[in-house]
Amino acid sequence: MRLRLFIVALLVLASNPPAPLAARQQTAALPVSIPFELENHLVIVHARVNNSAPLAFILDTGASVAIVRTETARNLGLSLQGTVNARGAGAGSQAGSLVKNATWSLVGLERVLQPVSIALPLPALPSSLGRPIDGIIGGEFIKQFVVEVDYESRKVRLHDRPTFAYDGPGVTLPIEFSSNGHPVVRATVTPLNHAPVAGRFLLDLGSSLALALHSPFVADQNLPGPETKTIRAIGGAGVGGRTAGRLGRVAALQIGSFTIHNPLTLLSEDKAGAFADPSMTGNIGAQIAERFRVFLDYAGRRIILEPLSTLAEPFDRAFSGIALRADGPGFHTFRVEEVLEDSPAAEAGLTRGDIITAIDGMPAETVTLSAVNELLQKPISRELRIRRATGNLTIVVTPRQLI
Repeated sequence: MRLRLFIVALLVLASNPPAPLAARQQTAALPVSIPFELENHLVIVHARVNNSAPLAFILDTGASVAIVRTETARNLGLSLQGTVNARGAGAGSQAGSLVKNATWSLVGLERVLQPVSIALPLPALPSSLGRPIDGIIGGEFIKQFVVEVDYESRKVRLHDRPTFAYDGPGVTLPIEFSSNGHPVVRATVTPLNHAPVAGRFLLDLGSSLALALHSPFVADQNLPGPETKTIRAIGGAGVGGRTAGRLGRVAALQIGSFTIHNPLTLLSEDKAGAFADPSMTGNIGAQIAERFRVFLDYAGRRIILEPLSTLAEPFDRAFSGIALRADGPGFHTFRVEEVLEDSPAAEAGLTRGDIITAIDGMPAETVTLSAVNELLQKPISRELRIRRATGNLTIVVTPRQLI
């Protein structure tokens, strides 16, 4: 199982926050296309902060304001003041700072300046993705445009909000906004051997899951039932720290006229934090969103979902039972953070703290964390060269479907 990063329902509580720095827009020819990278199902765009070199930011509908990692802010010499506390998935919070007199702009749209509001440590971001990550951008930016997220071509297209007119084959769905300004859609979930249940779901492009059901809903519906095969979710973390739950499936999720069959689903066991929010049924994450071309029209209080050819593909990935983090130079030190019990990794003898130095003969220095995770999601035997305190060894792991 690969590490899953949840950046969801980010709520920032500031002590005496200053008035926000308004976005300064010069004339920009719209629409404009911005390329993005896809890492662990997350949309990563490049931006500059105060005319810096390009930096990597996650586009996240589960965040409101622009956030820069504290380490990046200090490296850039940004002015930090005051204290903020941020909450998200996980029961805890992170302490950060307000950012004074800083702006950011997308590479390719430099003439449109946006305020940087908050600096947070976000220590798990780079190591969980195996690459540099400098921050998050969210609703404050999205609401200024109609934002088209084209997963197929890996481009974000920004359309002029007043003149945008959609005439494609997609389906338009109304949205409302949570108290934190995050987009909420109505959808119907059908747990295995249960009747369908209509509910409110946060559309969360910053969650690498397919679907997460919040713990109050899970408890109310007595999930999982005895007939549902689940495994313990490992490696999950958010702004509030570690998350807890079982990973299984539901029979279906219906969004508008679209039905997603048998999606992998986190059944949250969190006692606090975003996944314990009783006002929401759950979160619809990036593994479902990426099966559509998604249009975010916050001003029009709607989203448009245009199905891609991948819509009907099964959620049939295999599991190794390993949660990995990457650190060291170039993020090529692949460290086993957690091993799932009764999994291929446990059966092969992997333990927490093991370092993968090669996979199928490929040295760690030549591959990325994403590539390693993708290899470990296929039902093919993999030869892992391992370094541990007692010496080096070779282990063969054969991922398989566990749920």
